[in-house]
Amino acid sequence: MNTSQDSSQTTQAAPVIAVDGPSGVGKGLVTRYLAKRLGFHRLDSGALYRILALAAHHRHLDLHDAQAVAALAPALDIRFIGETEDDEAILVDGHDWTHEIRKESTGALASIIATAPVVRAALLQRQRDFRVAPGLIADGRDMASIVFTDAVLKIFMDASVDERAQRRLKQLSAKGIGATLAPLREEIRARDERDRNRPIAPLKAVDGAEVVDTTGLSPDAVLAVMEGLLRRYALV
Repeated sequence: MNTSQDSSQTTQAAPVIAVDGPSGVGKGLVTRYLAKRLGFHRLDSGALYRILALAAHHRHLDLHDAQAVAALAPALDIRFIGETEDDEAILVDGHDWTHEIRKESTGALASIIATAPVVRAALLQRQRDFRVAPGLIADGRDMASIVFTDAVLKIFMDASVDERAQRRLKQLSAKGIGATLAPLREEIRARDERDRNRPIAPLKAVDGAEVVDTTGLSPDAVLAVMEGLLRRYALV
């Protein structure tokens, strides 16, 4: 979706389903499924931080200069295309950044800017601009707690560190990228610690959220849980 569209198309009446949780719990699988199932738009909020960090890096900006980085946010033309992980494309100013955005090195850049209040404020409106009819599936870490507090359904996904490390290793191996389990496990554990204890928008399940632990669940089993939630909330 293009967030540069006319703001007259934006409507606060458009329903939002917020899907929060740490990396590797299956948020991508779930949000793509829900977006297709309901015909809603989809927001990958984590990608926005990666996009902004990479855009600043390409312009040789100091990532610790939060004001300079934040100033880039309003002008970036960002589009998420595709219904599955295999056909997903992330276009920034007309260029395909899909693979660059998903690199571990880009995630490291994003972590530098993500805790700066001015950067988070700059991206807050960009995220809310994705809220247009018929509705939005929002994937992130603070979608329910900060960005879309009035979401009609709030889902918090989780899984054990060991399982998430195994999933990440499998993903990297499938892409021909060499990795070992122990460093991946430590990287995930350390990121969880940072995300859960950061002073701004910490990762947490808000009151009223449906908590879904995907440890030991197959993709089909996870999607079956989502179908149950859609029926319970009268969304289908």
